[in-house]
Amino acid sequence: QVQLIESGGGLVQAGGSLRLSCAASGRAFNPYVIGWFRQAPGKEREFVAAMVWIGDSTFYADSVKGRFTISGDVAKNTVVLQMNSLKPEDTAVYYCATTRIREFVVTYAREYDTWGQGTQVTVTS
Repeated sequence: QVQLIESGGGLVQAGGSLRLSCAASGRAFNPYVIGWFRQAPGKEREFVAAMVWIGDSTFYADSVKGRFTISGDVAKNTVVLQMNSLKPEDTAVYYCATTRIREFVVTYAREYDTWGQGTQVTVTS
């Protein structure tokens, strides 16, 4: 049973950086796409970024383009979200998720079938 574990969250001031990791464990890991989502209190879950596991295709929400970078390490079954130039509006719990579906919309949370428990990111002014 594959499990996803996020780490790297914390508290930073606006303009700072954080590096989030999502590690898979439990059994063989064979997703098609890995995505990052975030959810702030009182708000809906929001797409952040995604990547094709084997390949170089990446996808970003407009709100994070130019600031966040998603990358993967196949040997370590780990995906990383490097977050730079953080803003207070980036404050949220960040989740990683995977899907094996190939024909879907990467921004739709409902398309992902395996989720981590999340890691808190707080950005102060």
